[in-house]
Amino acid sequence: MKPIYLDYAATTPLDPAVLKAMLPYFGISLPATRYPLPANFGNPGSMHSFGQRASAAIFESRQTIAQALNCHYSDIIFTGSATEANNLVLKSFSDSQVITSSIEHDSVLKSAPKARRVSVSKSGLLDLSELEKNLKNNTELVSIIYANNETGTVQDIVSINQIIKKKNPGTLLHIDAVQALQYLNCKPEELGVDMMTLSAHKIYGPKGVGLLYANKKAREKLIPLITGGGQENGLRSGTENTAGIVGFARAVELVEKNRAQETIRMKILRDYLWAEIKKLFPKAQLNGPILATGYPLPATCWARLPNILNFYTPELNAEEAIITLDLADIAISAGPACSARTLDPSHVLLAMGQSPQRAKNSLRISLGKFTTQTDLRKFMTIFDKLKNQVQH
Repeated sequence: MKPIYLDYAATTPLDPAVLKAMLPYFGISLPATRYPLPANFGNPGSMHSFGQRASAAIFESRQTIAQALNCHYSDIIFTGSATEANNLVLKSFSDSQVITSSIEHDSVLKSAPKARRVSVSKSGLLDLSELEKNLKNNTELVSIIYANNETGTVQDIVSINQIIKKKNPGTLLHIDAVQALQYLNCKPEELGVDMMTLSAHKIYGPKGVGLLYANKKAREKLIPLITGGGQENGLRSGTENTAGIVGFARAVELVEKNRAQETIRMKILRDYLWAEIKKLFPKAQLNGPILATGYPLPATCWARLPNILNFYTPELNAEEAIITLDLADIAISAGPACSARTLDPSHVLLAMGQSPQRAKNSLRISLGKFTTQTDLRKFMTIFDKLKNQVQH
């Protein structure tokens, strides 16, 4: 049986169309050519034609992404990862009054240890009244994860922005939209956000490249983490990852083209899978909002992402289930890959009021563009056969 990958929230495979766009910028020598070096591999900072072609490719990629986000190309800051982009934001406000939530990615929580953390409901939704109460005249930044990477819970960013603008218009709003871009509206002006973090490898692009959208007001507040040659308008020095940036832009184009269709397809597959899991484990319970929502989601709607199932069933030990399935060439997870090797229960599920036992023994299945119903049927066949082996 071919391997079955059901951990798309951790990372996605590179789309062949993205790889094709990237290849000319790797500096690979091509056979049977008069000049053995491709013309696009140069340092984007160099003045000669090799560098200028690379620089042009980066500029075109920046424009492509800006067009998708309906913003100005100068608002796009390329980074080495989404973690770096989050660090750039939060560490720029380390001496300021910052509010975030209790279910953020570690790259936010560990970069803002002094921030006020707003609680969430059992579904993982931000307590908006608590947010409003915590907003003070000196609050400079609110940073919220748009769609949670563990549960798929989607926050109502528009309402959050309205609360901020009503109580303290000077407060900046940053969102981590890494998981959201594939399925949700991520146009900053429509959401009302000042900064937004994105990642290429979550949308079938390459690893090692992320970006921060930051409007002019926000950019004036940012303090670079990496200094040197002054690339990215002085906010992220270092020779640009030309091939990665080109791949990122191509991946964004494909997301924009396929979003509506893929959102519906994911919902159908996810709901089918959940129904089959409930047949096998009647006591299974979802972590996060219920599934009764409409798709595609409007900008003002909170719900859950259409591709993530996070669930708990008392019959299973999560670690044993993951290992047993892995031996059958099936990949699922218990949460984010960056925390997979720790023995601690999920801080997200704990913040949602779940017990340590449930937080430690919940499973996350995340679907993607290469997932088929045949894959899910095969998964359920193995899951059924292994049921007795992984029970407590």
